[in-house]
Amino acid sequence: MFLRVPPGELVSAFGSDAARDALRVTAETNAVAMILILGFGTPAAYWISTRRGSLRDILVTLVELPLVLPPAVAGVGLLVAFGRAGLLGGTFEVLGIDIAFTKISVILAVTFVASPFYLRTAIAAFEAVDTTLPAAARTLGAGRAGVFFRVMLPLAGSGLGAGAALAFARGLGEFGATIMFAGSLQGVTQTLSLAIYEQFDLDFTVALAISALLICISALVLLTVKVLTRWHSGSSSLIPFAASTRQPS
Repeated sequence: MFLRVPPGELVSAFGSDAARDALRVTAETNAVAMILILGFGTPAAYWISTRRGSLRDILVTLVELPLVLPPAVAGVGLLVAFGRAGLLGGTFEVLGIDIAFTKISVILAVTFVASPFYLRTAIAAFEAVDTTLPAAARTLGAGRAGVFFRVMLPLAGSGLGAGAALAFARGLGEFGATIMFAGSLQGVTQTLSLAIYEQFDLDFTVALAISALLICISALVLLTVKVLTRWHSGSSSLIPFAASTRQPS
């Protein structure tokens, strides 16, 4: 892919309107999707990690379901739920909000397909924390919020970071659900993956340029995760809580 076209032509092709618009749409929608995934997914993963028995199995199965669903099924499901004639689409239409074939639909599609990568990793990270540590924090007077923010988050930090990176990378490459639910409108809903599909027949060099960019971003994300994980494992994750509870002599 990098050898088929000279580097100068790849850089020049990436300056096309289609590539720039796709990069902007991808950056905007993935940023919002990641905020939603981290904001809602982190406490949800922590809550699921504290469940036991059949309830936990059912919840984890629901979390993992988007991982095995065909992308087309996910797109149709989102369209049926949030389209104008969908289950919830009519309610949003009354409020003057259009969802299908807008940037909102791209955000929902990316969130739906990428969130399981974060949630599943976050659940495992929280479950890997020694249960005696939050118990000890509670005996020292920490409330539920204090245990979550000052004990569980620091201790599960490396796992959460890895899950976030996986979700981000998956969101960048999302194609099937997005094209079914949001379409491929340049400058509106056309992401980098959709632009590759369109430019494959129109200008193969542009398709190669966008593909090369996604390869570079994906490699950078994976490298960043490895560096952060190594840095985190080499530091004492107990310091943030221990420092906050140490009394002066």
